[in-house]
Amino acid sequence: MKARIHITLKTGVLDPQGKAIGHALEGLGFEGVSEVRQGKVIDLDLAETDEARAREQVRAMCERLLANTVIENYAIDLSQ
Repeated sequence: MKARIHITLKTGVLDPQGKAIGHALEGLGFEGVSEVRQGKVIDLDLAETDEARAREQVRAMCERLLANTVIENYAIDLSQ
């Protein structure tokens, strides 16, 4: 099973990298972008074949290591 985890900063948390990207886009002539928020994507190949167990395993990985749940949200996508 494959897992893709999307990790983003929670609303209200300052995102200096997003601001820098927004300013760079503006400097390159891209207009109309009002706010940029950046995040990360983590792809995992899992040996687990049961979707419920795989989701719980990935959730535990996020809670314990992959995401700082104080300031970050995460979303899990699973596929075969």
